[in-house]
Amino acid sequence: MSREQYNILQYSVALIAEFAIRFGISQRQALNYLVRFKGIEHLEEFYNVLHTFSFEDTIDSLAQVCRNNGGKL
Repeated sequence: MSREQYNILQYSVALIAEFAIRFGISQRQALNYLVRFKGIEHLEEFYNVLHTFSFEDTIDSLAQVCRNNGGKL
């Protein structure tokens, strides 16, 4: 695993944990929600921009993407 892949993985894990806390769900539920409603896809596509935002702003962005794709959180 390259250093960049490692950094992306670490960032994603921390972001999922913060997303779970924000919405009062488990980390597994947060991951499933983000996968189902395309939040992870958005994170993968726009990581280069999203990682420069605060966690709060990135979580807001992911939540909006998920809502746009049918999510209810």
